[in-house]
Amino acid sequence: MKEDRSPERILRDTVDELSTEQNLQHVCQRERGTEPLPSQAAVEQIIDISRAVIFPGFFGDAEFNCNNLPYSIGLNVERLQRLLTRQIASVYDLAGIQPLPGQTLRSQAADKALDFIASLPELRAWMADDVEAIFNGDPAAVSPGEVIYSYPAVRAITNYRVAHRLLELGVPVLPRMISERAHRETGIDIHPGATIGRGFMIDHGTGVVIGETAIIGNNVKIYQGVTLGARSFPTDENNNPVKGLPRHPIIGDNVVIYANSTILGRITIGSDSIIGGNIWITEDIAPRSVVVQARADNHNIKSLDK
Repeated sequence: MKEDRSPERILRDTVDELSTEQNLQHVCQRERGTEPLPSQAAVEQIIDISRAVIFPGFFGDAEFNCNNLPYSIGLNVERLQRLLTRQIASVYDLAGIQPLPGQTLRSQAADKALDFIASLPELRAWMADDVEAIFNGDPAAVSPGEVIYSYPAVRAITNYRVAHRLLELGVPVLPRMISERAHRETGIDIHPGATIGRGFMIDHGTGVVIGETAIIGNNVKIYQGVTLGARSFPTDENNNPVKGLPRHPIIGDNVVIYANSTILGRITIGSDSIIGGNIWITEDIAPRSVVVQARADNHNIKSLDK
């Protein structure tokens, strides 16, 4: 008998195969409990509104002006609180988190959303320091306004600080979704688990990677292509990577790291040091050091005190 190759049969057979449990393994997320799944579109809105609240007039509604400042910010804060409540409840449900006694997932999420909203003035103050650092550190910058409008570092660092705050509040999944949006938008990849001090500057930014357990001090400046990564991944008895171990660098205050340098492992770059471009570092560097390439296979390490 001739095989049925009609369009209808091919479509039906394909749908049947795509719907099998075996074919869906690891790639399909089904709803849990009563909450819907997290929404990528809602995450975009959370990012847009957070930027508009932190930098009113630079992001968001083009009709914004100083006369309607409280009204405009108020509307955005209310929208942000509603969006966050729904998305936090969704990721709680996705992660299998059980509500506290006397609460539902939605009420618990609402509390976390309000905690985040209350931290927005602090986040803005930190971002103001970052913008000032970028403006002062780049002779091509015409004004702080130009920096906010056009520099990819502002977008990436804003997403990081929002995501990091949510992670501090114990919110799963959502922080990584927010930071990866900045990665896609700017080419700057900052894990929300990293700890980054005030006055952080990323110049140009394309290809920057900052790992989960990296610690960066105050007034640090890094250029494009810099990697603060892990040197190795310890595994358990089943050969699976052990999660959560400190494995990324610690960068002291007032450090400058030039383009395309790679710093790996739980090592310390001492405060007030300068790391030249295209350097590979896997050992501690003393404070006030200058590390430059003497030859392709050797470092030339000097001290600023000599």
